Amino acid sequence: MNESVSMLKLTIITALGVIAAYFNALLIPIAVLVAVMVIDYISGMVSAKKTGELSSRLGVIGILKKVGYLALVAVGMVVDYLISSALTQVGINIQINYCFAMIIVIWLIVNELISILENLGEIGVPIPEFLRKSIHKIKDGVENKAGEDDDHAT
Repeated sequence: MNESVSMLKLTIITALGVIAAYFNALLIPIAVLVAVMVIDYISGMVSAKKTGELSSRLGVIGILKKVGYLALVAVGMVVDYLISSALTQVGINIQINYCFAMIIVIWLIVNELISILENLGEIGVPIPEFLRKSIHKIKDGVENKAGEDDDHAT
């Protein structure tokens, strides 16, 4: 049994190494995204429990929404790959390393942070107004910067 546990550990470590090498710059932001998604889900469940709105149906919808976030990141990665491949095919050798995917991940992290603050507020945790405003400014900045990049591309 000890040998099978060692083989399982080796397999997991190898898989994580492959994932880390493949995702490169996206690994840490995706890990942060997953962490804030878990915190948001838990704080949302506590908030729903406090307000009497807790249900398994809403819990499943929340999980599906989080899976959708990861699918959205995957779409951004595919868009990055397609643009990079298309540029290479026409002789332009510019590497686009997860530009769209990174913007999506950051935008989702900020949305999750806003949701966590809302959940904590409903639970009764006092939220400093400067924190709420700062996170909204970051979200607006990401959206504006992404919009500016789109304007320059056309």
